[in-house]
Amino acid sequence: MMKHTWILLFACSLSLPATGLSQVLLIDAVKEEQQANTPRPQRGDAMSAVEKRFGSPLTKHAPIGDPPISRWDYAKFVVYFEHDRVITSVLKRNTSPPREQ
Repeated sequence: MMKHTWILLFACSLSLPATGLSQVLLIDAVKEEQQANTPRPQRGDAMSAVEKRFGSPLTKHAPIGDPPISRWDYAKFVVYFEHDRVITSVLKRNTSPPREQ
């Protein structure tokens, strides 16, 4: 009986919206050491300061919603802005296969 209950709970969890979950998994997948050693914009930085320090992003996504939230994609991280201020920056997960030791 216990095994069937666990399978049912797992199956139900798959039907939940995954929008927030996918972002948490992406953040958790980045090693703490890599997060600490990779310079990136900080909360409150202005768009102009981000572009001056890190250069032009690979992609600028138009703002959506109210308040307007926009996203800039760089090679190693993604920056999210509310109006013209950083609300967070997230390192991209390393998608290359692990090296053999």
